[in-house]
Amino acid sequence: MPRRLSILIAEDGTADRMLLAAIVRQQGHHVVTAANGAEAVELFERERPQLVLMDALMPVMDGFEAAQQIKRLAGNELVPIIFLTSLTENEALVRCLEAGGDDFIAKPYNPIILEAKIQAMHRLRRLQATVLEQRDLIGHRNQQLLDEQRAAKAIFDKVAHAGCLNAPNIRYRQSPRALFNGDLLLAAHAPAGRMFVLLGDFTGHGLPAAIGAMPLAETFYGMTAKGYSSNQILRDINAKLKLILPVEMFCCATFLDISLEQGILRVWNGGLPDGYLLKAADNERLPLRSKHLPLGVREASSFDDSFETLPLATGDRLLLLSDGLLESRNADDQLFGEQRLLAVMEANGNPATLFDDIQEALHTFHGQILDDLSLVEVSMFTEPGPAALHPLHAYPLGSRERRPRDWSTCFELRPDSLRTADPLPMTMQLLLQITPLRYRIGTIFTVLTELYSNALEHGVLSLDSSIKRDAEGFASYYRERQQRLDALDEGFVCIELTVKSEGANGYLRIAVRDSGAGFDVQRALNQQYCSERLGGRGLRMIRQLSERFHWQPDGKVLNVEFHWFGHA
Repeated sequence: MPRRLSILIAEDGTADRMLLAAIVRQQGHHVVTAANGAEAVELFERERPQLVLMDALMPVMDGFEAAQQIKRLAGNELVPIIFLTSLTENEALVRCLEAGGDDFIAKPYNPIILEAKIQAMHRLRRLQATVLEQRDLIGHRNQQLLDEQRAAKAIFDKVAHAGCLNAPNIRYRQSPRALFNGDLLLAAHAPAGRMFVLLGDFTGHGLPAAIGAMPLAETFYGMTAKGYSSNQILRDINAKLKLILPVEMFCCATFLDISLEQGILRVWNGGLPDGYLLKAADNERLPLRSKHLPLGVREASSFDDSFETLPLATGDRLLLLSDGLLESRNADDQLFGEQRLLAVMEANGNPATLFDDIQEALHTFHGQILDDLSLVEVSMFTEPGPAALHPLHAYPLGSRERRPRDWSTCFELRPDSLRTADPLPMTMQLLLQITPLRYRIGTIFTVLTELYSNALEHGVLSLDSSIKRDAEGFASYYRERQQRLDALDEGFVCIELTVKSEGANGYLRIAVRDSGAGFDVQRALNQQYCSERLGGRGLRMIRQLSERFHWQPDGKVLNVEFHWFGHA
């Protein structure tokens, strides 16, 4: 059934106005009338009718002016105006529509056509009301989504930035295309004075691209804090992303394992643009090329976690970037591209300003960000940040105090375990139960790492550190290490832990034994130390960091002790 409408009739002719009002009332509508345009505007403001029948030519204010004012008063609401006119010239009819009219009807009025036009205008009103309602609903839902995303981003940022991105030797710029960044930057101080840095770039943009970042960040920080190796962390991240991500999603990434103390950089690049190692000594630029598939693509059984190993020295710089930097476009639709980046690097005369030079080049290029963009610089300073001493404090085991007890344990790793397992995280979990030792846990991890590496590499595998005289020898050493480990069919490393409490005092003793031929420990310690050599530092460091360092005469068992005093 046609709906009853409130209709304003503006007609200066009394007879025409009365006749038209009678026709419209007879059709079931409510009618208010005006004798000129000014009255029509006043009545509309007071009565807010749903439709207007407007004579074009009236005294005081004509229908054209009145129609314009009524449209302004109506705002977003659709109030159809049907012009009543005896005009026949095309220009006059066009003027009716330009003034805000939605239709017109010629005099004399045909009641059937008039009702059909009124109902047609009413359908337009209902259509617009539906559109406005849906617009408001979409706006409300969009605001809800933005609020939820902001809350999610606050949580995400706390997880993703839980490490040492604020360290003085790290500079970075990230420009997300959406609220969430598809690029992910993680950095953490690992035990033994190392630093892990991971730059990732998920497929896509915004929230979908950031979903995988949460478990990735949790795995990265959790395993780093517990002392897992970079290889193990990478394998676990890949396995988790392979499990949770849809087939079309993956994460291009570069993982840096930095040990300035040992002069070692280990790099894994899967799908990101080349990063660079910028050598301070000779201004050499070594590319960190992608040699692997992205994370989340391969199954765990076929995943390649092999790192490239490079020498590292104080003053060197590492530069990482995501493809968003290279794919930035200017107003002429030109890519920033790798050649422009290399040109900036060639023109740079001071490595300390390279990061700023690249940013300035991007600004000058006036690139439009078509992708999430990340640029990262890690400088090799000699002084570690404060977090390096206590990386495990980021993951406390609870507030309950644990008193040290008298206990000992021993475990032995044979060839299969030596190839695939890392005993250090499990060992650290045990030692974290000893409350007085927690503040020294980083130091203990460093010593334990050196003891285990010495037993495995020099005892079981019979490798010679003197190979590591230069960068080429350094790479050869680790290639040979892997080959010997793969071929290993006999041998062992045994780790024994003893904890002894004596009132408020106590000690931890660590003994590491291996199946090798043994060596003259004292002779190795007495050798002249050469800072330019890339090996031979471990035994001196063990002696410096522990309270007591002693060994069996045949050099097959090394012992260290850590003491505590005065703890209740």
